[in-house]
Amino acid sequence: MVSRGKSRDRIEPSFGDEREDEDFRLDADDRVIGGRPVRAGGKKTAGSAKRGKSGSQKSRKAKNSGGGFGLGKLIYWGFVLSIWCGIGLVGLVAYYGSQMPSASSWSIPERPPNMKIVSVEGTVIANRGATGGEALPLEEMSPFIPQAVMAIEDRRFYSHFGVDPLGLARAVITNVTSGRAVQGGSTLTQQLAKNLFLSPERTIERKVQEVLLAFWLEQKYTKDQIMAMYLNRVFFGSNAYGVEAASRRYFNKSARDVNLGEAALLAGLLKAPSRLSPARDPEAAEARAQVVLQAMFEEGYITADEIKTAMSQPPTKAKRYWSGAGQYVADLVRDEVTLLIGQVTEDILVETTIDMTLEKKAEAALTESLATEGDKVNASQAALVSIDGTGAIRALVGGRDYAESQFNRAVKAKRQPGSAFKPFVYAAAIENGLRPTSVRNDAPIRIGSWTPENYDQKYRGPVTATQALAESLNTIAAQLVMEVGPDQVIKLAHRMGIESSLQSNASIALGTSEVSLLELTAAYAPFMNGGYKATPHIVRRISKADGSLLYENNYLEPPKVLNDGVVAMMNAMMRSVIDHGTGKNARLSGWEAAGKTGTTQSFRDALFVGYTSNLTTGIWFGNDDGQSMKKVTGGGLPAKAWHDFMKAAHQGLAPAPLPGGDFIEPSPAEDPMTIGTIISDVLQGGREERYSGDPVYAEGYPEGPVPSQDVTGSAGPIPPGEVGGEQGTRRTTLLDLILGQ
Repeated sequence: MVSRGKSRDRIEPSFGDEREDEDFRLDADDRVIGGRPVRAGGKKTAGSAKRGKSGSQKSRKAKNSGGGFGLGKLIYWGFVLSIWCGIGLVGLVAYYGSQMPSASSWSIPERPPNMKIVSVEGTVIANRGATGGEALPLEEMSPFIPQAVMAIEDRRFYSHFGVDPLGLARAVITNVTSGRAVQGGSTLTQQLAKNLFLSPERTIERKVQEVLLAFWLEQKYTKDQIMAMYLNRVFFGSNAYGVEAASRRYFNKSARDVNLGEAALLAGLLKAPSRLSPARDPEAAEARAQVVLQAMFEEGYITADEIKTAMSQPPTKAKRYWSGAGQYVADLVRDEVTLLIGQVTEDILVETTIDMTLEKKAEAALTESLATEGDKVNASQAALVSIDGTGAIRALVGGRDYAESQFNRAVKAKRQPGSAFKPFVYAAAIENGLRPTSVRNDAPIRIGSWTPENYDQKYRGPVTATQALAESLNTIAAQLVMEVGPDQVIKLAHRMGIESSLQSNASIALGTSEVSLLELTAAYAPFMNGGYKATPHIVRRISKADGSLLYENNYLEPPKVLNDGVVAMMNAMMRSVIDHGTGKNARLSGWEAAGKTGTTQSFRDALFVGYTSNLTTGIWFGNDDGQSMKKVTGGGLPAKAWHDFMKAAHQGLAPAPLPGGDFIEPSPAEDPMTIGTIISDVLQGGREERYSGDPVYAEGYPEGPVPSQDVTGSAGPIPPGEVGGEQGTRRTTLLDLILGQ
């Protein structure tokens, strides 16, 4: 049963309620305050007191259930929630941490080994390895690089403990306000931990492990060590890992020499290396660099004037790929090093035989030739090899543009050398008794079913060996091969440096067996160095990063492959190729030069290989798909490019003669000709050893030597087959000699 008084507590009558209850009756002295009846004298009636007490309790309850009550509860439950979140976070960390190996077994993975390749001057040609560059100590880097990276990636790097709560909070706020993920909260230490140990997947487990590893890194290493590890391993796009690789990739310089603007560009790449690469989008890379510069200014690393200077510098223009002829050299060196010392497991320094001055001149000569005449004559590719007398490769260009094609045409491509193979035929014939003044008959010839013809399809009749080589007469070369035998020619070619397999047939005289430009050029070197084999090599020395030696070459005692007489006579004959024959475009003012042109069938390949006492250089022009050029011969574009390169290469050097200029053959007086020797010579088919002297030039023969007037050299063995309409072997009789027939 509810009392009346309590019911009154629950009821709130409105002002002016006309109930007859005496408790609600007002006297004349009574007044109303706040909508409630009050007796005269300021005392409330009993009923009103009860109601007032009840009302104040409700008021307090209402107050507590309002602002004060809500704030307290919010603080309380927030505190409770934070405790539970902390417990949950600790549990989560403990769980994922238990899945990881023991911290005592953690270690920094070895950085992939790098092969630093340098020229004879110590200039860096290129780096080879998974990273694309060597690791640099922090103190050797440009100071702008770590400053730029900290300004844009981790401003409190030197003050946090591996994780930056302030940076994380700032990133969260920025991402929430922008509505998308525009800023990361990971420190450089966390990024390093991720790069060293973890996969790129974005999961809670990976993030927890990243934090734990960051703590471990901070405890085990100094800040400078962490910064150095980060900068030497982070990806900068375009297959460049580490600041040294990136600097050489984009600026063609070491990270030691990077300026402020370049450092800002590198730091800007870290946000999106592939998308912001200057090789892909230079405008985006520069725009990001401006952001980095502003961040550096805000952090106090640079002044406003330094920003203006950096912004005034021309934007970086990077090719889309590693470029330059030196990259062909680097690929060759990498392959050579693997053969010499096996698998590379640590950073090494490879000192090469390359002269970067010559390398640049070689690249310029080919680039200029192709740019000016390539399209006109349908020649799209070229290659060059230049070696010294020891076989050391001084310059090598494997193609027109390494960025477009990494195939090394100077080393890996094997093509027919054409008439550039003829010097080996003539050298073998000289060893068999031929002399520069020996006469052969330039006439139509058939050897079996093969009928070689001269380039101009003309025949000159009796010519000396010197004239035949100078004018590259095919019929004479074919006769000489049959005189000495193809096998003898092959033996001599292999002895001099040709390594490819050669076919033993008469057509070898015209260079139908395929060889590489490198081996062909090296096989010419014995003519210029006095008859010694010049084994081509490009690696001088290999050492570890600490300087300890792994390999050093030794080519100080090469074998003798040609005697002095053969060298002297071949040089005299091959000088005529340049002075009077098909190689006139290769003439060098002030220098004795010798060489040979080569052109293959349908003008698919054109070569010139020549030498001075300083360098032997071979050049090839053609097309990768074997398309014919427009009548390009070895004496045309290749000879011109050879001249341009060799002229630049010999600039400032004192001219020196080719070996053999002072060679004197035994005089006939030392071996007098008697009736007995004549008869012996006739029975043996003639003695070529008696032919002596340099070619005799006469008026009316401006393009080559005339036949020698020495009648003892006017006849010789005739090869099997038909030459000039005659077949078989003609025998010289004593009567013929007496009558001069």
